[in-house]
Amino acid sequence: MKAIVYSRTGDSDVLRLVERATPEPGPGEVRVRVVVSGVNPTDWKSRRGVTPGQNTPFPEVVPNQDGAGIVEALGSGVTSLSVGQRVWLWEAAWQRSDGTAQEQVVLPVRHVVALEDHVSMDLGASLGIPALTAHRCLSVAEGTPSQLHQGALQGYTVLIAGGAGAVGHAAIQLAKWAGATVISTVSGPDKATLARRAGADHVVNYKDEDAGASIRAVAPRGVDIVVEVAISVNETLDRDVCAPGATVAIYATNGGDEVTLKVRDHMSRNTRFQFVLVYTVEALAKDAAIAAITDAAADGALSVGADNGLPIIRFPLESTGDSHDRVESGAVGKVLIDVSEE
Repeated sequence: MKAIVYSRTGDSDVLRLVERATPEPGPGEVRVRVVVSGVNPTDWKSRRGVTPGQNTPFPEVVPNQDGAGIVEALGSGVTSLSVGQRVWLWEAAWQRSDGTAQEQVVLPVRHVVALEDHVSMDLGASLGIPALTAHRCLSVAEGTPSQLHQGALQGYTVLIAGGAGAVGHAAIQLAKWAGATVISTVSGPDKATLARRAGADHVVNYKDEDAGASIRAVAPRGVDIVVEVAISVNETLDRDVCAPGATVAIYATNGGDEVTLKVRDHMSRNTRFQFVLVYTVEALAKDAAIAAITDAAADGALSVGADNGLPIIRFPLESTGDSHDRVESGAVGKVLIDVSEE
């Protein structure tokens, strides 16, 4: 089978296409033929490493955490899936050597989730890290359930920073599915169009208008949950628009990795700050997220493609390096790799 591997950290040119033996699943494992592999920022960051030229923790590493495909073989003890079943994959390469940038991958059954027949492989490969992150951000506020469902956020107002990004897109759609009123901030008219197509009720272009005033105009009481991609530059805005008891869920460090808080202002509002790194989120929270995401996808609440607010940018397997470069350069949309035919 064909696979993309790397053995030392560095630029995308460390990636190489090789032939490998088809792996066999052990107890509790599943072999999946990968149809589409999803690319996330953590994929190129893991490949680049802290220092270029360092050896990887395994002799060869296959990149990419997310994907979708078809079950080919089951290890002993696996009864929840069947051969031929369509599935989506998450955290394939976390503390493991085998991600989804290969024709076949063996994973623990927990990382292989059934995908309804009417849900596209493109969507399946776009779930994983973005949707798990979005679910965590939306479910950590006081009073919200640990597992979202239809109506779970009824009466809540959610502010999503960067609604045109993959996590922002997933957060808009999950929040709308759960019944929230959604406001999204963006940096330009094209991204505003994408956020609206994703389902945001109100979109604020922070470069062309007073974002705080615009948000307060549609949410006079303030917002209950902030899904934050850039706290270092948005802290003042978040402070201005948070309702009493609001939660700011921070999942990225865009704009800088340090922030200064005005303690008294946040204290008087009882603001809660929740930092989110999906890889180290506790298992129960991940299980809840997987169940909610699966339900939302089956309900048709999650979607990808330009008409749905997240353009697809495609690459063949042999151009995995180019796909990493595209994500690193700030691609607007979801970067996917076509690995095999469905």
